[in-house]
Amino acid sequence: MYQTNKYLTFRLHESLYGIEAEFIQEIFPLPELLPIADVRCDIIGVFYLKQQLIPVLHLDSLLGSSLKECHISDYIILIQWESLPIGIVVPEICEMIEIDNEIIENAGFPENLSINDISFVTGVIQVDSEKIWLLNSQKLIRYPDSLLTLIWDLESELYARKKALEEQNYLENYQLLEGIQIPSFYALYCPHTTLEERKIFQQRASELQNIAVDSETDIENISLAVIAFGDKYFGLDLELVREFISIQNLKPIPCCPKHIIGNMNLRGQIITLVDIRNVLNLPTTPINIGSKAVVFQVNDILASFPVDRVLEVVSLKQDKMMPLSVTSFDDRVQYLRGIAPFGEQVLLVLDLPKILTEGGLIVNDRI
Repeated sequence: MYQTNKYLTFRLHESLYGIEAEFIQEIFPLPELLPIADVRCDIIGVFYLKQQLIPVLHLDSLLGSSLKECHISDYIILIQWESLPIGIVVPEICEMIEIDNEIIENAGFPENLSINDISFVTGVIQVDSEKIWLLNSQKLIRYPDSLLTLIWDLESELYARKKALEEQNYLENYQLLEGIQIPSFYALYCPHTTLEERKIFQQRASELQNIAVDSETDIENISLAVIAFGDKYFGLDLELVREFISIQNLKPIPCCPKHIIGNMNLRGQIITLVDIRNVLNLPTTPINIGSKAVVFQVNDILASFPVDRVLEVVSLKQDKMMPLSVTSFDDRVQYLRGIAPFGEQVLLVLDLPKILTEGGLIVNDRI
């Protein structure tokens, strides 16, 4: 029996890369960083997440590029490296794919990059007409001793200011931190940002820093993929997600209800595309080739549904999700596990198994 692994793919400098999904903890928009002048360990800066200092790596350091430029549209992929969380800056999140290990080839490297050490590249696969370079997240840190020393030194230096950080707002905190002889994040990595973009960067950092740390260790966390239909945000249990894909090779199925959009050939496997928007009382729009879709598996049902956007992955404590009353006037409540805060928005957490079994989507016991 063949073995597969999930990889999250992202694009950097016209090349496509994949990183093992099992080591990914969260994905969120890039916040303002405290830059690091000492670049021996490839770390460009740090930020606070739930009061913990998180070092951030830019892959340009590993890929032989001197650019390291950051943008307001960039994301942080938070991975678990040994016992530490590490952030990786990526400009474009693409899709989650599941790969048969037997199709992974030995890695060369993109011709436009010139580097000597490619030990962090585990292999390459060909998908359609494009190569995906697979990265080993546990080998991205080339100088682990320097990284650990850097973190210890920074934490020691910032410890005396911790009380001020907790008592004052983030902008004042940042002014205090600038006294640590650290160059400007914007001067180094975001030279073309506007004042409004800087405020967004700072607001993101403030929100990440001020996430409450729950002292209860027995409260289970769930990982949710955040997707959007129009201007509404929904959370989907990441354990049910097999891949995020772009819709291709879609073929209509004759004599099926309108919510059965068609079949797709996904690397030799036929996947049915089903529209769940009617069940959720959402307006429907035409499905286009190239649009995003979520491939999911619920028990023995393997299928997909289209979405307008795939935003990020978040970790949510169960007690932060508030239940909804089934007596609500909104019929879609019965298909939701609950609601949770998501920045200034509300996240509606989907009960996908119930949508499939009770939402009238199953045709002849199959989707």
